[in-house]
Amino acid sequence: MKLSSRSAIRKVPEITLIFWMVKLLSTAMGEATSDFFVIKINPYIAVMLGGLVLLIALLIQFSVRKYIAWVYWFAVVMVAVFGTMAADSLHKQLGVPYLASSSFFVICLSVIFIVWHKTEHTLSIHTINTRRREAFYWATVLATFALGTAVGDLTAITLHLGYFTSGILFTVLFCLPAIGYLYFNLNAVFAFWTAYILTRPLGASFADWFGKSKAVGGLGYGDGTVSIILSIVIVIFVVYMTYDRKESIKERERNE
Repeated sequence: MKLSSRSAIRKVPEITLIFWMVKLLSTAMGEATSDFFVIKINPYIAVMLGGLVLLIALLIQFSVRKYIAWVYWFAVVMVAVFGTMAADSLHKQLGVPYLASSSFFVICLSVIFIVWHKTEHTLSIHTINTRRREAFYWATVLATFALGTAVGDLTAITLHLGYFTSGILFTVLFCLPAIGYLYFNLNAVFAFWTAYILTRPLGASFADWFGKSKAVGGLGYGDGTVSIILSIVIVIFVVYMTYDRKESIKERERNE
């Protein structure tokens, strides 16, 4: 089904400072929530439940005709949770090394990008005006979360950098695309997706640092506690974005 350009753009939030803040919060929340449930209940059941809720979230997102803050970010949060579960399950349940799973998700993401560009001739989120492009978008988002989870664990555990040092590393890497875009004419689409991918290991590293026990290099606050606090903060931001958007629409209508 064809979406109008105006309608499609409304389904994707504007790329602002608040967008990046909530994106980082959602990655951290997804890491903590996934780890909490996988430990508390059977990991296979946790993955199935996570996949079911993700499916519901995406069905709601695809059913609406415009950007609705809580719908969009509910889908992003569930992608974060399920993407983390998928990546962690490969290592913890199937014994796949983090280097192998990271390489696998790099290949998956590359294939999605190649097929998306070959089919639609663009990777810009501002040109999502068909259901197919929207499907490519969410497939990419899911792959970035799974990849970021695996890479974050690769640096923290396999390379023995620890959670905090990994967080600092990914903070620096996250800033590079913005610097390249602002000062060195780096392609906007490339800069966006590079930064988007890096938000996952960045947020996850700090979530693990706060949540994991001191015995493994964390602060010991607990995954459940971190998940609850981040969820509350995300809800506050989404409420603000919803109110701010309504006020912006009213202001636009008054000026027309």
